[in-house]
Amino acid sequence: MGENTRSMIFTIYGDYIHHYGNKIWIGSLIRLLKEFGHNDQAARVAVSRMMKQGWLQSEKQDNRSYYFLTEQGISRIEEAGNRIFKLNPIEWDGKWRVLMYTIPEEKRHIRDELRQELLWSGFGSFSNACWISPNNLEKEVKLLIEKYDISEYVDFFISEYIGPKDNHTLVEKSWPLEQIVEKYEEFIIKYSKQFIANQEIIKRGEMSDADCFVERTRLVHEYRKFLFIDPGLPKELLPENWNGTLAASLFNQYYQVLAEPASRFFESIFQENNDLCKKDVSYDAKQHPYMIQ
Repeated sequence: MGENTRSMIFTIYGDYIHHYGNKIWIGSLIRLLKEFGHNDQAARVAVSRMMKQGWLQSEKQDNRSYYFLTEQGISRIEEAGNRIFKLNPIEWDGKWRVLMYTIPEEKRHIRDELRQELLWSGFGSFSNACWISPNNLEKEVKLLIEKYDISEYVDFFISEYIGPKDNHTLVEKSWPLEQIVEKYEEFIIKYSKQFIANQEIIKRGEMSDADCFVERTRLVHEYRKFLFIDPGLPKELLPENWNGTLAASLFNQYYQVLAEPASRFFESIFQENNDLCKKDVSYDAKQHPYMIQ
């Protein structure tokens, strides 16, 4: 339950609190989490764990505890928003980025972390210690080399593949596309049913703002998981009828319907003992960073 509560807190910060001055009274946060069935104790345990891990900081005002994201926490949620280009297929320049490394055994922990970061950036594991991507990730690679101080162990190439197989074979070898397709399929089946069932009810104002808040937060929470598994391949390299495009379109449509009543509910809870004046004037709930423009 604790881990689950923690990742829901991240989603609520990223999708709501971040746009309202980044700070919330613990009572309001507990009240929001209650909508998802997380009790008071689970919320407090998750918050104290997030403080220990450096994601949150607290401050007291009039005997009330307020929590805000640290720099590390803010960069985590902004990074998730920025990486969404991955779910919006781009044009391919025909070139492959190839990263090879030989990291010594005594730095194994660095190797494991680097592997996670490469997956997260959308690199595919072509063979042991050789990673490839069709996307322009030069900047990301440079940052990773600096972050882990591994310039002496790494070689980075930009190249063209001239066979004997074809580019699609490279893709099949380097990414578990079938698994990704299955995950998208699950998302599409689940949310197309809910979208069809709820669309008219919401438009008629017959679904409570609280239910819209829960539904929108869960929708974002589920869709966000594709950031970790979809490498964001260019359309030339995707299988025919790539269902990631359908999932993105479903996300956009359903989110648009839920956005306003969900925000209304959030504000109704937030207005007590928090500062609504800190709301970002440019924030428009109907424009989500995960939308394909």
